[in-house]
Amino acid sequence: MHFRDIGPEAGLTTASMFSTEKHYLFETSGGGIALFDCDNDGKLDIVVVNDSTVERLQHGGDSMVTLYHQNSDLHFVDATVGAGLTARGWGLGVAVGDFDNDGLPDLYVTGYGHNVLYHNLGGCKFEDVTARANVAGGGFSIGAAWADYDHDGYLDLFVSRYVNSDIQHLPQKGAKSFDYKGLPLEVPDPLEGVPVFLFHNRGDGTFEEVSQRTGVGNAEKRHEMGVTWADYDHDGWDDLFVAVDSGGGGNYLYHNKHDGTFEDVGLFSGVALSLEGKVMGNMAGEFGDLSHSGNLDLVVTRFGTQPMSLYVNQGIKGFTDVTYPAKIGQASYAPVKWGVGLVDFDNDGWLDIFEANGNIARSVDGLPGEAKYREPLQLFRNNGDHTFSEMAAPAGLNDGALRSRRGAAFGDVNNDGNIDIVTFNMEGPPSLFMNQTRNTNHRVLLRLVGTKSNRSGVGTRVTVYGSKITQTDEVRAGGSYLSTNDPRLHFGLGSDDAIHKLIIEWPSGLKQELQNVKADRIYTIVEGEGIKNTFDLPSPGPR
Repeated sequence: MHFRDIGPEAGLTTASMFSTEKHYLFETSGGGIALFDCDNDGKLDIVVVNDSTVERLQHGGDSMVTLYHQNSDLHFVDATVGAGLTARGWGLGVAVGDFDNDGLPDLYVTGYGHNVLYHNLGGCKFEDVTARANVAGGGFSIGAAWADYDHDGYLDLFVSRYVNSDIQHLPQKGAKSFDYKGLPLEVPDPLEGVPVFLFHNRGDGTFEEVSQRTGVGNAEKRHEMGVTWADYDHDGWDDLFVAVDSGGGGNYLYHNKHDGTFEDVGLFSGVALSLEGKVMGNMAGEFGDLSHSGNLDLVVTRFGTQPMSLYVNQGIKGFTDVTYPAKIGQASYAPVKWGVGLVDFDNDGWLDIFEANGNIARSVDGLPGEAKYREPLQLFRNNGDHTFSEMAAPAGLNDGALRSRRGAAFGDVNNDGNIDIVTFNMEGPPSLFMNQTRNTNHRVLLRLVGTKSNRSGVGTRVTVYGSKITQTDEVRAGGSYLSTNDPRLHFGLGSDDAIHKLIIEWPSGLKQELQNVKADRIYTIVEGEGIKNTFDLPSPGPR
């Protein structure tokens, strides 16, 4: 595996606005990033959230996102203003989903103080429909993800919130502080979680907030962060995982009861706490079939001096923490871990684990024995035997200056069959790590289009049968840390030049089967109709 950061030469030049001195808790959280095709031209574009400063936010803040449009191969231009993405504030997270089934991806941006829903008008032009759609939210909103949790054919939206913080009523400097190893941060008093939002899509361009009556309202007042949807028990209905920072109770895993309500099974299933049964400082989670069992496993990133956890899904037995047997515990222990991806970077058919790291403030650099503000990225290669090997440095991911990173998104930016990485960098422009891995392994990407199901196919499960292994994945719209990946599903096929059998399970209940699907192509597959378009990828091998 090998990567090279081409961010500056590709045109990703806008730096975030964070002040270098951090006084308040919300200043340390950083932001997210998304890969999506804003105008359906076949090339991925990039949207990055923008932060601000306390002083600027009190006067309206800054543009909450920057949109980079890929107008030619690997050349991006700042199209933010022309696209109409002009709402101001303090951006935190971004979730991409087609909420009105018009075939155009829409943007939901979370922020400190208020959130924004941008409706895609076509041609990479957007309209702010937040008020009309009734999804403004507010407070310290942070994570967001789309899913059709009730199977009515329209995407619904979950939004997590962190704590009860308000820019107009910030604690005075020197007031009640959170002491991190001698470094004070002013925090709200009391420091407790707040109700969250689940916006149910009415199908007419408006939403209804239903978090309390559906059972996901955070009655325990935990500190919620990254969120993602996945059908972890393969019953055909999307469930919800919410990463919870330190403060009591552990992570939520909301099981979908098929009647419009959920029950929290985090503790019962084994994903709420650490292996030792401790409450941890969790940042984000991501699902993927790491062991080819057909079940979706879960990786959770955490604060420093707490290992990232790998929870293996054992079906009705729940999840088992195998972090240390998998050989990722010691290597991931020290850094403060945020964005995470489960991606087959070398197309060998096994998902690898990427981790974006960075401490909370520059002042930690003066603490002896503490992880530094700018920390190395980590890449755990799947050895195919239930263990992983860390190889970020030889893969080129830490060439050049280190950064303090937060969100990460993954997708095939140049349509060459390799999955690339974009990261949110504190106090600097984003990085675009192009995957330059060259081998003879085959691969395929699938763009799924719903008809009876939601148009973007979110929640669709795909199973790929090869000559030696079987792989499973689902279409998601939001995850990692406050970020959204390329919506196309990617499968590395190793030496197989064709997929023997491909099974697609749509949210509507329809099951499609395709056989002898040739490798090294991008396919568009329409629900109930089959393959409608193909795009040839470059032949695998050195080039």
